[in-house]
Amino acid sequence: MADKTAQSPVKVVLPGLLMAMLLAMLDNVIVGTAMPRIVGDLGGVDHLSWVVTAYVLGTTVSTPLWGKLGDLYGRKTVFMTSIVLFLLGSALCGFAQTMPQLIGFRAFQGLGAGGLIVGAMSVLGDLVPPRDRGKYQGQFAAVMAIAMVGGPLVGGFITDHADWRWAFFVNLPLGGAALVLLALRLHLPKRRTEHRIDWLGALLLSVGVTALVLITTWGGTQYAWGSAEIRGLAIVAVLGLVAFVLVERRHPEPIVPLSVFANRNFTLVAVLGFLVGFAMFGAITFLPLYQQIVQGASATNSGLLLLPMMAGMLVTSLVVGRVITKTGRYRIFPIAGGVVMVAATLLLAQLGPHTSKLSSGLYMTVLGIALGFLMQTTMLIAQNSVELKDIGVASSTATFARSIGGAFGVAVFGAIFNHRLHALLGERLGSAAADKMASGGGGARIDPATLAQLPPGVRTAVLDAIAGATSSVFLWSTVAAVLVPVIALFIREVALRGGAAEGSERTLVAQEG
Repeated sequence: MADKTAQSPVKVVLPGLLMAMLLAMLDNVIVGTAMPRIVGDLGGVDHLSWVVTAYVLGTTVSTPLWGKLGDLYGRKTVFMTSIVLFLLGSALCGFAQTMPQLIGFRAFQGLGAGGLIVGAMSVLGDLVPPRDRGKYQGQFAAVMAIAMVGGPLVGGFITDHADWRWAFFVNLPLGGAALVLLALRLHLPKRRTEHRIDWLGALLLSVGVTALVLITTWGGTQYAWGSAEIRGLAIVAVLGLVAFVLVERRHPEPIVPLSVFANRNFTLVAVLGFLVGFAMFGAITFLPLYQQIVQGASATNSGLLLLPMMAGMLVTSLVVGRVITKTGRYRIFPIAGGVVMVAATLLLAQLGPHTSKLSSGLYMTVLGIALGFLMQTTMLIAQNSVELKDIGVASSTATFARSIGGAFGVAVFGAIFNHRLHALLGERLGSAAADKMASGGGGARIDPATLAQLPPGVRTAVLDAIAGATSSVFLWSTVAAVLVPVIALFIREVALRGGAAEGSERTLVAQEG
């Protein structure tokens, strides 16, 4: 009976939630493919990285805020507000006339994007008890797979056959449809109690997180790791985050209630989220470069080469979700996911200049299986570890931990990649040639067109160096991956909320809106 009462409201609004999730996952992939056209039209190639950095900053800073605002004022209004801001930012980006305008509008778009994933997961948490939530979260994983494979294809088509502005305008019909559907069909209670917004905590968190993101973005690329700029940002990050913790301990309505970390399972899955983001997403960043340069794939087809990973993630997520719904047991899955993650990183560390696409596809399938065990299960545990009133905070904190882990992973593995690439090129071609070819951040001066013009001996050395550097990244990511199953062993099997009484209560609450 509980299953039926819980299913009816979510099935009505599920397409809208999935479309919001698709917008959040799809945007950066499409825009990344269109960047050469954008630079060609607007100029400002020296500010190119800021188009990405501004969006990441907006998203990362706002993610915890959206979660808390949803807890305070009701998720429907807050979620729809984030969609409106995202769509307005998308339209402004599409109409940008200069690179500074585009960077500013991307930051604004990122502020809205921070609420999309958190809002979708929080609304799902409101409508469906944890016992039944696994099968729906499997569908969210499917949307992630579609975005990662379809994004490069859509971006490539827009780049080849339309104006780059459609990389932003394409969000409008999808987001508009989601907005209309949620406005008409999503019914959640409105909260009218008085609240004191933690503006100082929000400011300190924004300052600390902004400094952290800038460190991971600029460190080792625009500025040396030991430079005054990076040291200054590190000081700002530490002071901002320490002050944030002190404020949160005393404020009656903290942006991130520190009490949630008193729950053992919540703290553990937050750490797991950081490690998964660090080990997986930090390392995955370098796969397209390997596929395009070493394996000779086009920019568009490199997205298709990720299909095995997405298939492994999709199938595993759906199966795990069904098993959790049927049995109510989940502890084994993050442990198994950690073990499979270690196997995946070790396999991907075997990538070489002559690795076939079939072999690399099998390695990525194992990686996808690991993500399928971990991604949605950790979110489920986080939501089940807090009271219903704090589901937004739980969702945003889990997402935030994963994002920060990914940002650190990209920075650390970028430094490892660059160092190893330079060393291998130096061994083959000499230090002068290595300095010339590896400058510009991770082989930015090495592209398929340039590679084709090189003498055979030099081309072979470059391919070997990129393959070796990619292998080193995954080998080092194994160090973080090993910690995942170890930490997961300490998760306790706490009964998932559910049952007829609670399901009836949720249906009544949903109808009150």
